[in-house]
Amino acid sequence: MPLNFAKAEFVRSAGTPGDFLRDGRFQFAFAGRSNVGKSSVINRLVNRKNLAYVGASPGKTTQINYYLIDGRAYLVDLPGYGYAKVSRGEKEQWAKLMETYFQQESPRITTGVLIVDIRHQPTQNDLTMHRWFREMGRPEIVVANKLDKLNKSEIEPALDLIRRTLELREQDFLVPFSAEKGEGKETLIRLLNEACEG
Repeated sequence: MPLNFAKAEFVRSAGTPGDFLRDGRFQFAFAGRSNVGKSSVINRLVNRKNLAYVGASPGKTTQINYYLIDGRAYLVDLPGYGYAKVSRGEKEQWAKLMETYFQQESPRITTGVLIVDIRHQPTQNDLTMHRWFREMGRPEIVVANKLDKLNKSEIEPALDLIRRTLELREQDFLVPFSAEKGEGKETLIRLLNEACEG
């Protein structure tokens, strides 16, 4: 039975490894740059305006947030990287938390969801995150957000640049997405459901 993404609730924020959830449910790990619209993608998926906090300034997700979907899977919102105007110490703290999450939790991660900005070439940080998912051997879905900001003629070249930069293979998933308009939502939900079945 497919997951009902409209049935979503916030469960907890994990600021230390002791707070990680390990109850056997599926986990979809959402990662992306601080200003890429990760919270907006999550809110669009669950059809809510403010389940995930959308800040006026990027970098508001400083802990790992768990959202329970349909009582059966967690959408795991990882801290944004690479942009937020925060102290070096705070950035290092996030990085350490993320690293520990990937080291300890990789067997529990069902699928990695890497959110990039369709308008720009993926950054070095995006590449690092992409490699983490690959090295763990977890399936990955790359979501190219902000589709509504491009003209039709710009879309294919932009997707091609993302494919080449991340060295995506034919079997890899790249989903053009607009958190603003909802384009790509059904595709992403279908892929997440297939990940649970596989």
